[in-house]
Amino acid sequence: MTDSATADGGRAIQLFTIGFAGKSAEQFFQTLIGAGVRKLVDTRLNNVSQLAGFTKRSDLEYFLHVIAGIDYIHDLRLAPTKEMLADFRSKRIDWSEYERRFLELLKARRPDKWLAPMAVDRACLLCSEPTPAHCHRRLVAEYLQARWKNVEIEHL
Repeated sequence: MTDSATADGGRAIQLFTIGFAGKSAEQFFQTLIGAGVRKLVDTRLNNVSQLAGFTKRSDLEYFLHVIAGIDYIHDLRLAPTKEMLADFRSKRIDWSEYERRFLELLKARRPDKWLAPMAVDRACLLCSEPTPAHCHRRLVAEYLQARWKNVEIEHL
């Protein structure tokens, strides 16, 4: 892990991802603390659902601050569209089509242009999926890594 990072080929930017499904609150917060996460970037389209449990927006923001001293940001520009998510969840499209559509959405939204590399150093992208294999948080992280070239991704 790095203590600092640069966007011009210096030490790598550390970018984490995590899903909360299947984790207890203790596991979730201890994982973030243990990794040295400084900021949690919520990439969920809907972060107020009853299914979110301890990760409902207002609760999560409070817990992160009090338990771990971690900043919280919810950024819908890193989330899929409602239609895309609905198509995937209802199985109208498979993962490969969802991935293709989401990558096209990222290309249009260009988060590498409005996110500052230093602003995401030691940040963690949050979604609900337990693993990154079929989750858009991995796609966001890989998109940034491909454009900034000095991003190390760690899936927590």
